[in-house]
Amino acid sequence: MSCRWLYLLIALFPVSSMFPLTAQQRAMTIVDLINMPGLGDPQISPDGSQLLFVQTDPDWDANSTMSHIRRVNLDGTGSVQLTNGEGGESNPRWSPDGSHVAFVANRHDTEHEQVYLMPTDGGEAGVLTQHPTPVGAIEWSRDGEWVYFVAVDEKTDFEKAREAVNDNVFRYEEDQRPNGLWRASVESGEAERVTESGTMVRGYSLSRDGTVLLVQLAPTPLYDDMLNSELWVMGVDGSGASQITDNHVGENNATLSPDNRLAVFVANTNDELNDFYYNQRLFVVPVAGGDPVSVVPHGDFDVNAAAWSADGGSIYFRANTGVRQQIYTVPADATDAGAAVALTEGDHAIGAWVFDEASETHVFSINSPTNAGDFWALAQDGGSPSQVTHVFDYLAQMFHLPKIEAVQYAGEDGVEVEGLLYYPIDYREGTRYPLVVQTHGGPPSSDKFSFPRSSNYESVLTARGWFVFKPNYRGSTGYGDEFLRNMIGHYFDQAHKDVMAGVDHIIERGLVDGDRMAKMGWSAGGHMTNKIITHTDRFKAAASGAGAINWLSMYAQSDVRIYRTPWFGGTPWTEDAPVDQYLADSPLFDLHKVTTPTIVLVGENDNRVPMAQSVELFQGLKANGVPTHLYVAPKQGHGWRELQQRLYKGNVELDWFYQWVLGEEYDWEQSPVHPDKKETVTTAG
Repeated sequence: MSCRWLYLLIALFPVSSMFPLTAQQRAMTIVDLINMPGLGDPQISPDGSQLLFVQTDPDWDANSTMSHIRRVNLDGTGSVQLTNGEGGESNPRWSPDGSHVAFVANRHDTEHEQVYLMPTDGGEAGVLTQHPTPVGAIEWSRDGEWVYFVAVDEKTDFEKAREAVNDNVFRYEEDQRPNGLWRASVESGEAERVTESGTMVRGYSLSRDGTVLLVQLAPTPLYDDMLNSELWVMGVDGSGASQITDNHVGENNATLSPDNRLAVFVANTNDELNDFYYNQRLFVVPVAGGDPVSVVPHGDFDVNAAAWSADGGSIYFRANTGVRQQIYTVPADATDAGAAVALTEGDHAIGAWVFDEASETHVFSINSPTNAGDFWALAQDGGSPSQVTHVFDYLAQMFHLPKIEAVQYAGEDGVEVEGLLYYPIDYREGTRYPLVVQTHGGPPSSDKFSFPRSSNYESVLTARGWFVFKPNYRGSTGYGDEFLRNMIGHYFDQAHKDVMAGVDHIIERGLVDGDRMAKMGWSAGGHMTNKIITHTDRFKAAASGAGAINWLSMYAQSDVRIYRTPWFGGTPWTEDAPVDQYLADSPLFDLHKVTTPTIVLVGENDNRVPMAQSVELFQGLKANGVPTHLYVAPKQGHGWRELQQRLYKGNVELDWFYQWVLGEEYDWEQSPVHPDKKETVTTAG
């Protein structure tokens, strides 16, 4: 049975009927990981009985993924697929009376993404908007008469005239167009602008009574201008706009309290909102004017989402605490982080989350070592959650899954560091196994208890007899501000030493063979790989994905600078620029020390860590006689999206590790379909 047919059967029939618990489990493959669906954007119905969500599935014939909207009863019964358009659908939203569902789609009768409306009880969807640019981020007005949406500003007549003569020259960064907030009449489909042109809408929400809009506005679409965004309140038609914050931190995830007196938001700043680059805090600010107050201060939590309780007396928030992510509740007037109480617990990461004040219910995904993110429902004040979807039940039934353990150890300077250790499937005590060290991106992020993905394929490695170690090195979130801000003024201070201290820890435990180790990572994980190979020759192979090698050139090349300025203590082009620190933290200038065979992977159109960084690394390694290859995914940005490319990445990395770490040949996994004859990855070297 082919992988595609097997996957189709899993989707169509209950897993328990196909794969009873007594069935023989098998090892996971890269294709199995790519074939896993993705679930997101949960939306509870107005009567609290049903859930809409988006399910994204692989389409190997199209070499991409496809998203459709599904509906399920909150008790887990009656799961159905509501949409099946060729271009897919996203952003489902219930009408206030529950009679219709609005969603975004690009179908044959529209030039690009538009808002569609569909009766909840069945029937064809009809297009609502005819906007000249793609739309997204839709919400219903509380009276059901309007659908709000965000869309990029239309090009001017001059810009259209310029394109008419095939002038494809663009002004770097200056030609990026901002988003505007619009609303379309459900009765007529006619749309009107809500926010003024020339400003960038980075987020918005409607008050519960439907009378006020809370909008996050920035001066431009540039990433760095996120710090210059502020919160504004205005009428639902955009009238009477009033600014309610004035700082340099970049508010996000903002919503109004039920009585419209307060707004809650999240920002990665200190408690005083006068400095940048901290674990994200939760703030409450009076709408009528006044200073924001930190609700869970001191950086004990890394907060990434928030919602008001039904009565406005409490705030719910989702926070990262290192290798776990949970939902908490805290009184709205609290000023002590100790007032926060966890509503969820366990070795997992809470993903997509929504709180519905009408039914007083939380719905969220739980990503765990045995489940890749099914949705669960929970009463507002906690208790035992109930499983709503069962999309991923098959994973634990079909496959051998690795044991995952949280490990704590001392960094070189004695500070406690934490990480995750994945055991080989066939682990036998007393045997030492080869090791792959994987470092997360960000770096303001952390590796958490979760199900493996095709980008890191931990379950594939463990099934093949490898340990996988994922350290939350200095600079990771969820461990307090001092831990996070160790990178301020010097990117590579303790971070790389934390990685190696963790490696030594698991070697000392007798688990790993220190002569058979490989290193890999993407983005900041690639930065770390580049540093590690200049710091030590203990790894027999390495794979650097979209990593920085020269911070001086990287500073200007990337679309992000706001994080890098504090890392190095200033920009590289001021009179007293900290050039020495930029040079000291740039692995490029230590490449003469490298002996580790290293492959390099990057997307051709990566704006975050541009391809030029990988070229500099590759050229330096090649010139110094270090075995290397550079793999470039055409047209891809800061991640490889095509299914064939994702399979290729796993294959080429495993092939490299087998060659240089084990001295063995690797048998490449085959695609479920034959790829096009055109190359999906370009190889240099």
